[in-house]
Amino acid sequence: MTATAIDRTRPVGLLAGAGNFPVAFARKMRQLGLPLVCVGFDGLADSELSRIAPVFHWCSVFKLGRMIRHFRRGGVSTFVMAGKVPKVRVIGTRWRLWRLCPDWRMLRMWFGRRRDNRDDAVLLSIIDEFARDGLACASALELCPELLVKPGVLTRHEPTAAEWRDIEFGWELAKEMGRLDVGQSVAVKERAVLAVEAIEGTDEAIRRAGQLCPRGGFTVVKVAKPQQDMRFDVPTVGVATVEAMHAAGGAVLAVEAARTILLDAGEAIARANHYGIRIVAR
Repeated sequence: MTATAIDRTRPVGLLAGAGNFPVAFARKMRQLGLPLVCVGFDGLADSELSRIAPVFHWCSVFKLGRMIRHFRRGGVSTFVMAGKVPKVRVIGTRWRLWRLCPDWRMLRMWFGRRRDNRDDAVLLSIIDEFARDGLACASALELCPELLVKPGVLTRHEPTAAEWRDIEFGWELAKEMGRLDVGQSVAVKERAVLAVEAIEGTDEAIRRAGQLCPRGGFTVVKVAKPQQDMRFDVPTVGVATVEAMHAAGGAVLAVEAARTILLDAGEAIARANHYGIRIVAR
């Protein structure tokens, strides 16, 4: 798939979900002196975005037509996606049509224009809806390549020989889960699978591994999908991941270099060193 380049001659749109990635992107836009129109999702996006972005709108994640109108009125031709939108908010909500109040554009996409409810299918269908109004989706990492983790052992200590075997074992499994678009992370101990990430997200999968392995010392492997579209759902780790590992008793975090975002890298690595957690990018 040929990536769309960000049009720097016009305001850039940002669809902002949860986490620090949208904030990091908005700060980079301000540093570069580029105009930004940000649509922050209610209950998810960091309120700091309203102070960073020159143009900011709150919007329900279920109001697809409103998002498109905000961008068109702001003169946007290319936009990026950043941050997490928990799919469980849609799948797990009772009486969702009434409680979530999706607009007509979202209803038409959700019930008529997507293949299934896996992440790639849903997000590509949303991108197609924006494209119908002349809005092209680009990768936020075009402007923030420094967020992608570089290869190597990032912490003071590297994994033991047994932990390296668990990394190798978990890597193949995580890649297969990614190929199926189920999740991107697995937790393993002594080459046995403790937990596989699905709709709950990485941190919850880590907590489940800790419950299933109270002695701790397990390894978490998080990778990009073989078919990873770098415009969305790029694997992301950071301080919250390290804290989840520490609370659950995890020992090693292995991620894919150049295809994983490491947010607040200095703080995340410092905490990992403090807790004795090893972080590896391979």
